[in-house]
Amino acid sequence: MPKRYLKGLVLSLLLGAGFIQRESKNGLPIQTDENGGLFLPAGFEATVVVDSLPGRARHIAVNENGDIYVKARFARDKDESVIALRDTNGDGRADVMKRFGGLARERAYGTAMRIYNGYLYFSSELYVYRYKLKPGQLVPDSPMEVVMTDDHKHGMHEHIAKPITFDKDGHMYVAFGAPSNGCQPVNRTPGMAGIDPCPMLEDHGGIWQFDANKTGQTQKDGRRYATGLRSVVGMDWNFANNSLYALQHGRDDFLMLWADKYTPWQSAVLPAEELFQVKEGMDGGWPYCYYDQVTNKKLLNPEYGGDGKTVGRCDKCEKPLIGFPAHWAPNDMLFYQGNSFPDRYKNGAFIAFHGSTNRAPYPQAGYFIGFMPAKNGTLSTDWEVFADGFASVDPIVNVSDAVYRPMGIAMGPDGSLYLSETEKGKIWRVTYKGDKTNYGTSQLAQMEKRKSLSNIRNPDVIKDNLDRDKPIVGSKVYGVYCSACHQRNGMGDSQRFPPLAGSEWVLGDKKKLITVLLKGLEGPVEVKGQSYNNVMPQHSFLKDEDIAEVLTHIRTNFGNTADGVSASEVNEVRMALNPKESKKRKK
Repeated sequence: MPKRYLKGLVLSLLLGAGFIQRESKNGLPIQTDENGGLFLPAGFEATVVVDSLPGRARHIAVNENGDIYVKARFARDKDESVIALRDTNGDGRADVMKRFGGLARERAYGTAMRIYNGYLYFSSELYVYRYKLKPGQLVPDSPMEVVMTDDHKHGMHEHIAKPITFDKDGHMYVAFGAPSNGCQPVNRTPGMAGIDPCPMLEDHGGIWQFDANKTGQTQKDGRRYATGLRSVVGMDWNFANNSLYALQHGRDDFLMLWADKYTPWQSAVLPAEELFQVKEGMDGGWPYCYYDQVTNKKLLNPEYGGDGKTVGRCDKCEKPLIGFPAHWAPNDMLFYQGNSFPDRYKNGAFIAFHGSTNRAPYPQAGYFIGFMPAKNGTLSTDWEVFADGFASVDPIVNVSDAVYRPMGIAMGPDGSLYLSETEKGKIWRVTYKGDKTNYGTSQLAQMEKRKSLSNIRNPDVIKDNLDRDKPIVGSKVYGVYCSACHQRNGMGDSQRFPPLAGSEWVLGDKKKLITVLLKGLEGPVEVKGQSYNNVMPQHSFLKDEDIAEVLTHIRTNFGNTADGVSASEVNEVRMALNPKESKKRKK
């Protein structure tokens, strides 16, 4: 192992975060560890642009003068959701930071940061904005314009981010995720059939095309370009073949919802995260179908009569170029158009895998930057590991164990690559210092070996089961219905699912907590001073005894020391919420 890689690994293990930092005069931490703890192919080097940003970081864009614009994960007072960075002395590290943009009436969470035709575009959950950029200005003084508004009534808040990309003909593409897992009448309910046909596909679960140069648009001003896509976060336009590419997050909860049909291992590795070359009119198959990357087949979802083997009507749906293993969360994609990297990277695609949350009892997976070389006018399916080491631990048992989770990718004016992550708001700049004329298999050999790590390889059914030869600790109900989101350690995932450890929702009024489990909860909510906006599905299908058991478990574990919950207390709340059921039981 090269010394710089060994150094990064040792520091990562010793410090638990992979970096040494000190405060600069302007408050921006300075990174001093070579490569910032990342593992890269031979000849590549990484410089830490900024170590930790207020509000953390999602997607990024780099202007032609090298200024960096970052979409913050959290905004100050629900505005100023864009962070602008500038390097004034040419050392590769940001020494100027400014915040701007957004509206106080909404949450800042979103998934877009692009520079197109002289404008800076970015999104929140419900809006796509833009600013006109002026040469030399870090923070634009032009008015903020609203390009597109999602004017639907949103009863649920799943898959609501607004990723965007642009073609060469003045079109903007916006993904509208479906606010559901499988189009069930009651979302994420065990054994419940899906609605057929699914009404969500009329205005969600697809990609819409808009005029990039108009403001004040709503969905009706665009046209549906593709459908059957549950949740697209990473997408980009490939100018080499003039085509749109999009990565669909596969559905969740095979084990939780259909334990009679899927094993824990199948639920961990299936269904695939699908990469499509998106053609106009394409149907990706959601919610009726999913892609099994093991058998290379589109199969019928269990909500529509599937059993893990039946193809049925799914033979009419578009198959992806490739299916990556389940839950890797591909959250950004960039076709490399620069010239500073070796030729094999030209027109290939970098993909940021943010990492899984719901693979228990197997290790979490993803958490790296992958690369797919260009081949025959599209992409090779022989993908590679380009950057790894973000998590700094192996295996990754809980999401909170991962020090960093990669999210955004952007190219600088010199062809360098910028990578952002969500847990601390760290950004790396990757450059190539080797011989471009002599680059190939030998330089990639060490990265190929990293595919054997538990966060990348497929888990062994027996050997990688974290519960193997261990007694079941704690609540069985929690392990089946709660740990996928809130994690085995009760710490959540810092992004979508709040922690249970020390939560005022858990430790507070018991009736309120019981109501959340019986009725579910839709965001936005605040937990321990941090905002979350996702869907907590209802669990009224559980028996009173099961709900009492799991609530007692979370109130007396993860460092919590509240009293337990009884079945009679659950029944009292259940009857109050459903008087008709109460009358039936009295009779």
